[in-house]
Amino acid sequence: MPEAAAVRHNVRLVDTGSDADLHAALMAVDPAAGDLAMRRGVMSAVLLEDLAIDQARVVARVAARGGALAVPNPEGNRCLVLGPRNAVAGIPAGLRAFSDQPRIVDLARTLEAGLLAAVQPPAPLRLGPHTWAFGRRTYVLGILNVTPDSFSGDGVGDDLARVQARAEALVAAGADALDVGGESTRPGHEPVPVAEELRRVVPAVRALAPALGVPISVDTSKAAVARAALEAGAVCINDVWGLRRDPEMASVAAAADAAVICMHNQAGTEYQDLVGDVLRDLRRSLEVAGAAGLSADRCVVDPGFGFGKDATQNLALLRRLRDLRVLGRPLLVGTSRKSTIGRILGGRPATERLHGTAATVALAIAAGADIVRVHDVAAMRDVSRVTDAVVRGRPLDPTPG
Repeated sequence: MPEAAAVRHNVRLVDTGSDADLHAALMAVDPAAGDLAMRRGVMSAVLLEDLAIDQARVVARVAARGGALAVPNPEGNRCLVLGPRNAVAGIPAGLRAFSDQPRIVDLARTLEAGLLAAVQPPAPLRLGPHTWAFGRRTYVLGILNVTPDSFSGDGVGDDLARVQARAEALVAAGADALDVGGESTRPGHEPVPVAEELRRVVPAVRALAPALGVPISVDTSKAAVARAALEAGAVCINDVWGLRRDPEMASVAAAADAAVICMHNQAGTEYQDLVGDVLRDLRRSLEVAGAAGLSADRCVVDPGFGFGKDATQNLALLRRLRDLRVLGRPLLVGTSRKSTIGRILGGRPATERLHGTAATVALAIAAGADIVRVHDVAAMRDVSRVTDAVVRGRPLDPTPG
């Protein structure tokens, strides 16, 4: 007898890290059970750090009762919790039952806030008369260096005609806001005196703010420069030291009700745990902002690609960017033309890193970035639109073609 033809089974792997893909697969099999399965069966995992041993023990007990597993380390200061999503999501309620133990209740609040932040967009960000609503698309922050020594070769110096022309070109290319910087922060840069930074930045902001129709951010770590720029029309401070280098910076921002971008930075590249350390330091920056009177919805966080990190650490942080969503704040990523991209591409100079930058921008958006800070606005605007269409389901342009 002739041999029977082989049955061609269709085997698929479903990405359990994508709620949309998993839900679609469940609904295709059993629409009646799809939503229920999403609530009950999807695995979730959360790592709790900086615990006291009594907190770790209570977490383990509460998790077990609800059908999750909590695995503390021997020291009791870290605990990995994993299990069905509804079981993990129910742990904060179980912890709140220990109402006579303030530290347990505090942990419940922190865990609940982190779990919620990881699955929903951050609150809108007000930038002067503009409001950015997150979750639907990525916002593009165009870089405007009013310096003579930008690492990327695009500094326009203090010539106001060149500044205006460059700014108008960035906005025409699709920048949602401009970030004006008067001091290079490239490795090995020479610090700029306050008076010189003021001379570069303030006239530029004063000329651009009323004319461009987009928000202006000032890239500085000096409170005096920030104050003058805000008075000239800027609405945001982008501080590469996360409000922790100049002790007056947070109060300057609060007095002006400005938005702030808190970037992670440190001297040296030694980490106990890269993502954990970055998260911990960003939380400290947010605490500084809160202590000065800035509400959480005035703050953006930036993991600081290229600042206090080597190339391997930069790539690891980009790969695990989604871990930072637990902060509940809009996430800005600035990989544009950075040296790590040059290394990957065999030592290419900054001006030849466009396609490498595009790859990192797409990956960052896919991992949860809300804002990308870039030099090449037109190209990265295209990258963000295409990535948003795939990742966020952003509606397509109705124009055919």
